[in-house]
Amino acid sequence: MKTVAEILRSKQHAAVYSVSPSASVLDAISLMAEKGIGALVVLDGNRLAGIVSERDYVRKVELLERSAFSAKVSDIMTAEVITIGPRDTSQHCLQLMTDRHLRHLPVLAEGELIGLLSIGDLVKETIAEQAGLIQQLEQYIRGE
Repeated sequence: MKTVAEILRSKQHAAVYSVSPSASVLDAISLMAEKGIGALVVLDGNRLAGIVSERDYVRKVELLERSAFSAKVSDIMTAEVITIGPRDTSQHCLQLMTDRHLRHLPVLAEGELIGLLSIGDLVKETIAEQAGLIQQLEQYIRGE
């Protein structure tokens, strides 16, 4: 079972995109669309202030008939962010995401943002681990 640090090192697209709390919601969703991502970390300077996702946009802007032009990221972001550390395991992260209905987990090391894991990153890792285990078991059965 891999650690968060190992998963981050193996990610092809390790860039973490961010937005400030004072940015417009339109700027945030435009950046998400441009980068093909579902969430942005919200940074106030270097401090993690929250996370904003497409889900936040749909639930807190569209459904409430707010304007994406005038609403600020701070109006719709999740401020109480659940984070993980580089030594946490993929199993722990999957359990946390399942229990809390999360799709993204910011990774902090000594209070500093070092990455972002998505549910897709963890599913990909789990599939790779299981494929490796299956291959080992098949080789064992064949006596190799």
